[in-house]
Amino acid sequence: MSEFSLVIGDKNYSSWSLRPWLVLKQLGIDFDEVSIPLYTGTYKQEILRYSSNGKVPILIHNNLTIWESLSINEYLAECFPEAKLWTQDRQVRAIARSISNEMHAGFLNLRQNMSMNICASLPGQGREPGVTEDIQRIANIWQDCRQKFGKSGDFLFGDFSIADAMFAPVVSRFITYGVELDPISQAYIKTIWSLPAMQEWVSAAQAEQAETENRTN
Repeated sequence: MSEFSLVIGDKNYSSWSLRPWLVLKQLGIDFDEVSIPLYTGTYKQEILRYSSNGKVPILIHNNLTIWESLSINEYLAECFPEAKLWTQDRQVRAIARSISNEMHAGFLNLRQNMSMNICASLPGQGREPGVTEDIQRIANIWQDCRQKFGKSGDFLFGDFSIADAMFAPVVSRFITYGVELDPISQAYIKTIWSLPAMQEWVSAAQAEQAETENRTN
């Protein structure tokens, strides 16, 4: 049994679960994965076995339970300071935290109309009022961070950080819905999508979806 356990939802749909899962994988930390299918009649009761907030993801570390993806990733940054999940420069770190929190709390039009569905291909769909503005804001964030802070690597702040984990589900959404962006943003999408951990998540999502379809047929 590992020191860490992560309770997550379906890999095809659970954008919040992807964020700490990706951080743990990037850290190379061994952890137990507890997967709870979200669209069943008993999923709420299953989640409540682990946390009273009734939502995934949930990180269990020894006798401590942490919920909310950004809080989990902040905790992991403190547990593994050598990984530098936040940039060491205080001012740049403030920007990284700002965009991570903006992603955590914002972009509601995008969330509602372009939900994460890794196994689907829905080009051109989801363009409801407000979605284009959300897409442009995200692209502007990516461009700004890559140009100002990303010169030392391929991620938003050079090296992989919590900010990249926060935006990883949006990368999957843009692929699913065929969103075309500027060259800087497209290169960033390629960087995130080609991560071995991201491809592992995608493959698992496809396997889960196939298993679900087989059960219902």
